[in-house]
Amino acid sequence: MKANYTIPYKRKKQGRTNYKKRLALLKSRETRLVIRKTNTQIIIQFTNYKPDGDEVIVSYNSSKLKEDGWKDSYKNLPSAYLAGYKAGLLAQKKGVKKAVLDTGLQIHKKGNRIYSAVKGIVDSGLKIPVDEKVYPKEERVKGEHISKEYPVLFEKTMKKISKG
Repeated sequence: MKANYTIPYKRKKQGRTNYKKRLALLKSRETRLVIRKTNTQIIIQFTNYKPDGDEVIVSYNSSKLKEDGWKDSYKNLPSAYLAGYKAGLLAQKKGVKKAVLDTGLQIHKKGNRIYSAVKGIVDSGLKIPVDEKVYPKEERVKGEHISKEYPVLFEKTMKKISKG
């Protein structure tokens, strides 16, 4: 007697990949903007599908902000915005003009770190199809909710990133 079932993909079984969602994103044939949150940083990648494995065009994480003068946490809203802005500038240099957002299995709510990074990418000049209602408020992006010194640090780092 033969078994009448198929064994699910390894990553599906582990709960790491939603293949239905991934297929829908790949059918668009657009560059994907992959944003992942960790306990210590934000990772931003622009990828294209290749049959042998996804090709990463640009990869940037918020811990690299140290090179631009950021001296605080790499996992909050201001650092996510700055990392997104820098990644957007790097992607433009590689010829990326627009991308589609791939959040994977992460839970994302209005105004969180993922959308702060997306706002930074959009402000750098790339086109990402996202409703502006999900972006965090400007005061939160600049860090006013954290401390009074944050907006100053934010502006200094932003100027350094913009210069190149």
